[in-house]
Amino acid sequence: MTAPVSTKRRPTMAHPGRAWTALGLGVAAQTSGTVFVSAPAFLIPLLHTERGMSLAQAGLLAAAPTLGMVITLIAWGALVDCIGEKWVIAGGLALTALAAAAAIAAQGYVALGLFLLLGGMTSASTNAASGRVVVGWFPKDRRGLAMGIRQMCQPLGVTIAAVTIPTIASASGVGAAMLVPLVMTAVFAVASAVGIKDPPRAPRPTDAAATASANPYRSSGFLWRIHAVSILLVVPQFTLSTFGLVWLVAELHWPPLAAGVLVGIAQFVGAVGRLFVGVLSDRVGSRVRPLRWVAMAACAAMLLLAAFDVSFWGAAAVMFVIATTIVVADNGLAFTSVAEVAGSAWAGRALGAQNTGQFLAASVVGPAVGALIGLVGYPFAFVIVALCPAVAVPLIPGAHAEHDRL
Repeated sequence: MTAPVSTKRRPTMAHPGRAWTALGLGVAAQTSGTVFVSAPAFLIPLLHTERGMSLAQAGLLAAAPTLGMVITLIAWGALVDCIGEKWVIAGGLALTALAAAAAIAAQGYVALGLFLLLGGMTSASTNAASGRVVVGWFPKDRRGLAMGIRQMCQPLGVTIAAVTIPTIASASGVGAAMLVPLVMTAVFAVASAVGIKDPPRAPRPTDAAATASANPYRSSGFLWRIHAVSILLVVPQFTLSTFGLVWLVAELHWPPLAAGVLVGIAQFVGAVGRLFVGVLSDRVGSRVRPLRWVAMAACAAMLLLAAFDVSFWGAAAVMFVIATTIVVADNGLAFTSVAEVAGSAWAGRALGAQNTGQFLAASVVGPAVGALIGLVGYPFAFVIVALCPAVAVPLIPGAHAEHDRL
């Protein structure tokens, strides 16, 4: 007996060329912004080991761009909801290029920190807008894949910074190292202005009552819980991206170039991991179920990294790559979930709020974890950081709550 043939068709994209072009340019734009934001973290070995800065002081300087992002993310998101994605991305990157140029010319660490702060404020535009482009152009059954690709930009940006910034800074100084984000942000500001097309939008509510009833923050606690979970899960992520290089150099005595290459490899593998979990979320029909798995794995990975810190360096290096891959895997899942639940009218503001919480936590990680490492050492600091994903697990909403909101 012949099995019946299913006539159910997978939804098709109305404009696949525009969708993939917007996704590619969105990834490139945010990657270049991430290089700017990540660059100060890879100046820490130079500032700490050669110029006498404490880890807490160097961590504070490294946190300046993320603090700047916290200040403006929601505002950029609101602007995206009003005028669209294209000019927010292009304009924000152009301003970031100007901040990078000013950082190159800065005299003293206070001035450098100020321009890093301003660059973080402007680079936040790509975080709020590039995710909005993905949700606008891709149908629901492909958003996990598309957002997984889009979320590769953060580890890719860190990879580029890890491979280039320490080497250039050691050879030619801080100003020369900042040429990398300057060139990238300038190039992709122009490319975004030329190539990105804003996706079609659903009609906005016209009266105040309809607008209030559409507010996803009033009708459910789902978004609040995802924001809280993401804040907790960003702590191990930024702990490794901020202090991974200096841990390898100062604690495990790796040469700076080899350590930078390993960090770059770890971030690249993490980018692929984000793509994998995005596809997985499409397959299982849920963003929050894989998010729960990632949170549990992140807790275990930080504990194992603490254990391997005191063992031979080869095992620690392998575990560092594994841990980095795991701790960056949650972003795309949470980001997609927030955008889908918020809807087109609120996606920009909701994604801005999502990133604000994450980068607020990230801006604290630099000085706080740096001081913690100075107080108790790397292994115990990793154990304490592992508590954050452990606390996040029970806060993740159930799959039934997710389906009720969609």
